Amino acid sequence: MELPKGVLPAVRQMKDFDKALETDHEYIVILESRLVQLKSLIEYSHRNGKKVLVHFDLIQGLKADEYGMEFLNREMKPDGVLSTRGNVIALAKKYKLLAIQRIFLLDSLALDQNMKLVRKFQPHCIELLPGLIPNIIQQVGTQTKIPIIAGGLIRKNEEVNNALEAGAIAVSTSNTTLWK
Repeated sequence: MELPKGVLPAVRQMKDFDKALETDHEYIVILESRLVQLKSLIEYSHRNGKKVLVHFDLIQGLKADEYGMEFLNREMKPDGVLSTRGNVIALAKKYKLLAIQRIFLLDSLALDQNMKLVRKFQPHCIELLPGLIPNIIQQVGTQTKIPIIAGGLIRKNEEVNNALEAGAIAVSTSNTTLWK
């Protein structure tokens, strides 16, 4: 399975969708949408040569169960999903979608709990938020041997470079100035 690399334009608002399509990046992330809009967004992205990662947890009208994943896979046809939920990661893998486990690092307890989830569900990639902690990117990458995507609070090119130099394979950001 091909993994995303470099910057991942993350579309939070529809006004930024066309900007994401105009970039040279292979993947885009749809962070928030309504189920009724999602199919056309994915189809339009595919017609424009983009692979689409959908943040499953933020799609209004989509239930995080077997039927929701089956519907997403059959009807919407994304290239992968992001989720904080282990069951969604397991279902994405079952349906042969790229499965990216999103974990929020609030403190050392959150890190420990999330590492247990990662070991249990074995996602294809892990997205760490916030992505501003290079030594944690290295630590999680070393412990899990799973590719890391850094995201959250990244506002400067220097921060993108720091995350990539720390071992992240990609950086997701909704900051359109970093998409260039």
